[in-house]
Amino acid sequence: MTAKYQNSFKPKRPSSVSYRQKLSVLKRMIVEYVHENAALVDELEEVQINIIIRKEERKFLLRKLCEYEPQLCQEIQNVAKGTALAQSTTSDVKKSRKKSSESSVTERRSSTSKPRKPSVKSNKKKFIQPVLVDSVGRPLFPIDLGRLTIHSLGDVVIDLPEFHCEEAIFPIGYVSTRIYGSLRDPTVKCIYTCKISEENGNPLFAIASDDGTSEITGDTPDICHSLLLQQINDALSLNVVSTRPRGNEFFGLTHPTVLHLLQTYPGSRKCINYKWTRFEVSKTAETSKDYNDAGLSYDYLQRSINMCKYKMAPDVLQKPSDYIDSL
Repeated sequence: MTAKYQNSFKPKRPSSVSYRQKLSVLKRMIVEYVHENAALVDELEEVQINIIIRKEERKFLLRKLCEYEPQLCQEIQNVAKGTALAQSTTSDVKKSRKKSSESSVTERRSSTSKPRKPSVKSNKKKFIQPVLVDSVGRPLFPIDLGRLTIHSLGDVVIDLPEFHCEEAIFPIGYVSTRIYGSLRDPTVKCIYTCKISEENGNPLFAIASDDGTSEITGDTPDICHSLLLQQINDALSLNVVSTRPRGNEFFGLTHPTVLHLLQTYPGSRKCINYKWTRFEVSKTAETSKDYNDAGLSYDYLQRSINMCKYKMAPDVLQKPSDYIDSL
């Protein structure tokens, strides 16, 4: 009897079926969280794009208003100068306080510890491959840079700050081409021509394709690139590519070879907003690698399309070779 009662009070081991049910529930929850996270990311990107577009529209309306009311334009410039001066003074005060605190700390350290050798910051050069030039020293076009081809560098505008930023210069007459997915059928290759022109004293950026679709224009490269990516998603009715813009890269304006050639233009050092970069031409330099981004590379766009199609119908379509299962 005692043995019978002892066996009746032994805890039962959970069966493998219960574990499988729990595992299926966890997998289902993970999939729901992944989809929810992706939806939130897409919504955030759309909000960021709308913010960029609204900023550009505000600048455009302000320029138009200044054309009709010159007195208002002068008042805006005075206010902008005053705010810039106030910001510079506050930044100078902060820098002086920081320097004084750092000097006091270094004096204390020097009094308590042994003197050390001062550290020298190394400003590394970027190496680029040589470009073919004519007898005068001007580059020969077209310049083949992999998936990017430069047909004209244009003319650098040094007296207007709108024609350059910290990372790129926007020369008038700049023309480049890039292979990417067509707006009619993103699975088909298409040649896009990127141009920079001038309109009312401001740069105008344009992206035109050879598939007969309408030209995309904007006040910045990011606006053009964002509209292009949105049309790619609309053509497939899928979010195959992030609409976060990388316009300067798509135009080729931040390519090391392009920056080096633009920096050799006379007067390019007068571009006050541009951050100068040191380049050195070397025959042993490695070729610049294309961006592994679906928004810039045709090959990575096709990979993203295949992955999205497989996720929509995994039982029907064949699993891509480079597909990584998250579960």
